[in-house]
Amino acid sequence: MNGSNVEIDWEAARNANRQNWDDRVPLHEAAYGLDAYDEPTHISDVVSEDLPVLNRFVRGGTLAELDVCHLQCHIGTDTISLARAGAIVTGVDFSEPALQAAEALANRVGVSATWVQTDVLDASNVVSGDFDIVYTSIGTICWLADLDRWAAQIVALLRPGGTFFIRDGHPALLALDEGAQELTTRYPYFGDGRAQQWDDESTYAGDGKVAHPRTYEWPHPLSEILGSLLRAGLRLLHFDEGRTLPWQFSPRMVEVSGGYAWPEAERNLIPCTFTIVARRD
Repeated sequence: MNGSNVEIDWEAARNANRQNWDDRVPLHEAAYGLDAYDEPTHISDVVSEDLPVLNRFVRGGTLAELDVCHLQCHIGTDTISLARAGAIVTGVDFSEPALQAAEALANRVGVSATWVQTDVLDASNVVSGDFDIVYTSIGTICWLADLDRWAAQIVALLRPGGTFFIRDGHPALLALDEGAQELTTRYPYFGDGRAQQWDDESTYAGDGKVAHPRTYEWPHPLSEILGSLLRAGLRLLHFDEGRTLPWQFSPRMVEVSGGYAWPEAERNLIPCTFTIVARRD
């Protein structure tokens, strides 16, 4: 049953997820509209939405000449977009094919970037240097079992005074039945250490199928997300909740400016995203 809670070793779950994300690379290369990046000023919709918020919390109000580490960067479209906003970027991901695609795209469009293959939960042991900004967005932490370990990596990567930014799918949204004809809770909001097992040949972008359809995700309530960052020593600067998503979570969602949203009558009933900005003092 999709979404069923199972006991599984982290390494086994991670390897299954990595195989699935490896399979997604050619599908997403075809579906992400990469030709748009041949235009030197083009940046992704995700970064277009994140930049106005992020810029409020960095010196000078711009990413120019700041060192940015992008965790879980996938095929690099958002990393390249951060570079076009002026940042000196390092993209981190556990998928070798994804990083190969990212490097090929960056080279093709003339963007300088460093690419590092590692699990996000080990990033500080592999990525060299420290950073003004650690950035992650969107659809990221559901793939991680241990948020305290995740937050520790972020703190270790940031230099003193550095800023962490995340926008991600709201855990209240992720608890909903995506196929129901009304807003109905189906999946756990609070985690219990077990993973949610999924078997799905499709992906959120493109029409192709993956060869390794089984994946594992973990529910994380807002209290756990915020708590992990605070326990790691970060100071909360900003928290917000949004009404739109960059992907169609449910077939009932409608396309709007900035992505997808619930039908207008339901739009104020449930958040779609959360945004957190925090700082290492």
